Amino acid sequence: MKQKNWKLRIGIALIIGCIPFYLVLPIIPFLGIDNKLKIFLSTLSIILGEVSFWAGGFLVGKELFAKYKTYFNPRNWFRRNLKDDE
Repeated sequence: MKQKNWKLRIGIALIIGCIPFYLVLPIIPFLGIDNKLKIFLSTLSIILGEVSFWAGGFLVGKELFAKYKTYFNPRNWFRRNLKDDE
């Protein structure tokens, strides 16, 4: 049971940890660095964010990952939960 709890904590941390990689993307074009380095940093940020997100999803499991994935989907941010209305 402890091993599963450990995997769950690391998985959630990886899923939450992918957010800064995407938040830095709008800042990169305004840095005073060479364009090739901007492209490299943007690509690296996207790759690290995706790897972190999917590795976390693998560790937390299919059901919990699907639940967190709906939270990150912008289409679901302003929807009313129909189950709460019943």
